[in-house]
Amino acid sequence: MLKIGLPKGSLQEATFGLFRRAGYIFRMDSRSYYPQCDDAEIAATLLRAQEIPRYVAEGVLDAGLTGYDNVMDSGAALVEVAELVYSKATSCPYRWVLAVPEDSPVRSPRDLEGKRIATELVNVTRRYLERHGVQATVEFSWGATEVKTPHLVDAIVEGTETGSTLRAHRLRIVDTLLESTPRWIANPAAHGDAWKREKMENIALLLNGALDAEGMVGLKMNVARARLQSVIDLLPAMKRPTISGLADEEWVAVETVLPERTVRDLIPQLKRAGAEGLVEYPLNKVIP
Repeated sequence: MLKIGLPKGSLQEATFGLFRRAGYIFRMDSRSYYPQCDDAEIAATLLRAQEIPRYVAEGVLDAGLTGYDNVMDSGAALVEVAELVYSKATSCPYRWVLAVPEDSPVRSPRDLEGKRIATELVNVTRRYLERHGVQATVEFSWGATEVKTPHLVDAIVEGTETGSTLRAHRLRIVDTLLESTPRWIANPAAHGDAWKREKMENIALLLNGALDAEGMVGLKMNVARARLQSVIDLLPAMKRPTISGLADEEWVAVETVLPERTVRDLIPQLKRAGAEGLVEYPLNKVIP
């Protein structure tokens, strides 16, 4: 049995969706913290993402999915099995930024000397200040960090994907402390177990395959051999299209994978170049 931790909260829905595309189906009661997986070798627990590194490091869990920010803030000894670039809103990294009110005199980290900073990422923030030789008070924020400045603190270190919430609170970004993406992490002892390591790596392979398939589609068509080169010249294939013979030796089947956004304009061009019987289909996973 592989015991894994999955993030509860903002990443929960995106995580279950990713696992589903990778072939793992989780079912759970709305009040349960123990989702049931259709893979009997997986025992999952839902936890706050911030807690997962600690439970994995202590061996309570064999592996878990959490942000790089949480790994760095925990300081725990862990094995990173894979990086998985996805998030609740975009495919961009989650940024932890130093932000101040628009009219604040703070323009660089050195201007924080003697100031008070609120954040959920306390240890990373303290190390950041140490690197800049700044003495400041860093306090843990239990949430709603954006509203604490300027009345309670001088600055905040907050996570953002798009920056829209910070702008809505009339905050200005001074610097980026850390860029974070989800990581598939493992307990060192569990990773040293051959069966568990292979299971972890299999999951990582399929999860990354599901991510690589996002925005991609398969396209297949029949083409007369005499017009094959004209069709191939139009295809922005990942490597080379697959070409198979048909019962009629004068024709071949061509199949490729390409970005979905290009298909709308490409199909009419392929048709005019001589392709027939074009079929576009969705992809769940792309494994290089």
